Amino acid sequence: MPRPTGNARLRAARLAAGYRSQQDLIDALARRGVNVGIKQVQRWESETPPWPYPEARRALQELLGQDMEQLGFERRPGTTESGLSPARLAPPARGAVRTRNATQPASVASDYLAVTRAHRQLYWSVAPATLHPAVVAHAGLGEALLPATAGQTHQTLAAALAESHLLAGRIEFFDQRAPDRARDTWVQALQAAGEADDPLLGSAILAHMAFVPGWSGDRLAASERMIAARTYARRAPASAEFLAWLDAVEAECETRCGNTRTALNLIAHGEDVLAAGGAYASPEWMDWFSVVRLAAFKGNTELKAGRLPQARETLLRALADLPADSDKQCTVILGDLGAVEAAASNPEAAAEYALRALDLLETHWYATGLERVRDVRRALVPWQHERCVRDLDDRLYGWGSVVSALTN
Repeated sequence: MPRPTGNARLRAARLAAGYRSQQDLIDALARRGVNVGIKQVQRWESETPPWPYPEARRALQELLGQDMEQLGFERRPGTTESGLSPARLAPPARGAVRTRNATQPASVASDYLAVTRAHRQLYWSVAPATLHPAVVAHAGLGEALLPATAGQTHQTLAAALAESHLLAGRIEFFDQRAPDRARDTWVQALQAAGEADDPLLGSAILAHMAFVPGWSGDRLAASERMIAARTYARRAPASAEFLAWLDAVEAECETRCGNTRTALNLIAHGEDVLAAGGAYASPEWMDWFSVVRLAAFKGNTELKAGRLPQARETLLRALADLPADSDKQCTVILGDLGAVEAAASNPEAAAEYALRALDLLETHWYATGLERVRDVRRALVPWQHERCVRDLDDRLYGWGSVVSALTN
């Protein structure tokens, strides 16, 4: 596969910021008083981008949320007024010697990938607060090694680096509920996927980025990222499972934006895609989706649509079929079952499901799971003086729960 040409980092940052075309970026710059033409932006996105003038530099960094080096520009002599952070421009400490990594052997890619794979597997059992620093440090190592590689080694290392950034962002978004930090991390992941020229990995990253606006109710921004994700998926041999997952992601965003009918149609399409199968296998890094997880998406949407009997049946089936090592997903399903029972005016059953979820959260922290439990408690306000709800409060607002919520 040929290496991508041009400034992939700037293109990835532009796309991640919602500017789907170069003209979109030109228009955004113009609104800030910076007037450039299409040829200038094309030069910025070329293999050897020229250093922008000061006003353009400041506007690019503000619009795209990256410094110039992260956007693929090489700082020229005499351009220290670029707006880079003081830490980047500070001289080395006394006695320190700045050296660049020597050209790395081909084995560096497989060695780095081995650790990336290990982190992927550890995600399902290791506490987020413990794993996240290791994943971030590993990504930093990959960023440092990448310029010292070339050819296939460069491409393989870049793909592994993109996966590491993707995992770090998943922890930040789903486990720690830090969406802004996750968004920035996923921009770095997208830039690395561009270096690897891996459209399927790029599609997965863009779909994850749709969660950020989708969960906050910004349907337009979520839709733009899903359009980009599907565009990238068409450029690669995508498995039926991967395509169904794209349907599930878009369905969750639509559900969060109040469009449950659209979401249910997307899930039905995903079910049809999975039933039809396909000729391609899913990439090894896609370990977060299955038929059972699609059912969990469906049960949540049915709940939000007010289809309580269907939601109960779907979620109970998903809970029964869930693999034994899926405690994080189990907390989400238990929370949704609790919400179903609360909506059906069954407070004791609702509180019981929430307590079961809290039991799992004590050993397998998952911020998304805790959010579901809190949703159940909010729905139980009409019965808050009942003994079952008070028992739930004792667990939900115990010292251990508060500490976990603040430190994981």
